[in-house]
Amino acid sequence: MQSQPTQDRRQHPRRDASLVVSYRLKYPTAAYDITHTRNVSQGGMLLTTVTPFERGVRLTVRTRLSSRGWPRLVRGTAEAVESREIVKNLLYETRLRFIHLDSPSVQVIGDFCAGPAALAAATDRPRVLG
Repeated sequence: MQSQPTQDRRQHPRRDASLVVSYRLKYPTAAYDITHTRNVSQGGMLLTTVTPFERGVRLTVRTRLSSRGWPRLVRGTAEAVESREIVKNLLYETRLRFIHLDSPSVQVIGDFCAGPAALAAATDRPRVLG
């Protein structure tokens, strides 16, 4: 019996990237912990964490991404979608969905996910000399 292909429900392109991220519980406020991403998009990110998070738990996240040749701070609020154990009682793959990002952060993530070639094409326009 042949299995049906799974439908990709992503609304935003993602980029595989290992980026340093600091995160903490939004409520109650806790100290920041540091980890790295597996991938990122304007919709969310996949992290490796040492703590499993229940679905719906809100986290404050911060990272830096390169956008237009400069490192830019990205910060916002994300909601845990899933934490899956990858090393028994030690490491978890945690999927986060962004629920609040400011406009500059959305743009920075979009530029980063588009990659250097797409960004160069978007900014390589004829200039009017006057």
